[in-house]
Amino acid sequence: MSDMTDTKQPGAARHLPLIVILLVAVVGYFTLRDHLTFETLRANREALLAFRDGHFLLLSLGFVATYIVIVAFSLPGAAVASVTGGFLFGLWTGTVFNVAAATVGAAAIFLAARWGLGQALSAKMDASDGKLSRIREGLRENEISVLFLLRLVPVVPFFVANLVPALVGVKFSNYLWTTLVGIIPGAMVYTSIGVGVGEVFDRGGTPDLSLLWEPQVIGPILGLAALAALPIIVKAIRGRKDI
Repeated sequence: MSDMTDTKQPGAARHLPLIVILLVAVVGYFTLRDHLTFETLRANREALLAFRDGHFLLLSLGFVATYIVIVAFSLPGAAVASVTGGFLFGLWTGTVFNVAAATVGAAAIFLAARWGLGQALSAKMDASDGKLSRIREGLRENEISVLFLLRLVPVVPFFVANLVPALVGVKFSNYLWTTLVGIIPGAMVYTSIGVGVGEVFDRGGTPDLSLLWEPQVIGPILGLAALAALPIIVKAIRGRKDI
């Protein structure tokens, strides 16, 4: 009896990190969505700038840590955090902080999902025949391209791009570096919005995140997505020719 209990507990414990993340995400959605906003940034911008000027290192560490928590627990306010990074630290330093924090947070949620549900699901896909097996094999052949597409296509929610790779068994190393590189274009857009957010607030306005969808911005990003998809298209064409 005790052997059965000991066997079940590790399996259940593996799901605990993902369960905690999902619970915090749900609670955070209802409790924080009205606080992690541009209005909060507007109300506290002078205090934040004063604190930055007096305690730059401390604010930098606090900002990065907060951003990591937001991403790791899929909390609302990631876009606000990215804009805040540009507002407080400028384009280049802000982009570095935003990308670093988002990558670490994404890695945390990936590992939590992989440790539990991801291991079981990946094992099932490896052991299965038919359609699931073909999907898994196709993913392995095009892993890098698919991971880049998840990061570069703007319609894919960030938390989806964090969870899905963990559940289908992609390599963590590939996930990590494609996340780091793939989020840079979008991060630079949001950070650049933050650089000018003080002037927007002075005019009584709100940061316009629709800038991401302007042709001069979305065009290059979609171009990168097309380059990422090119190997998949070439392989598909070659496969048809072989047939």
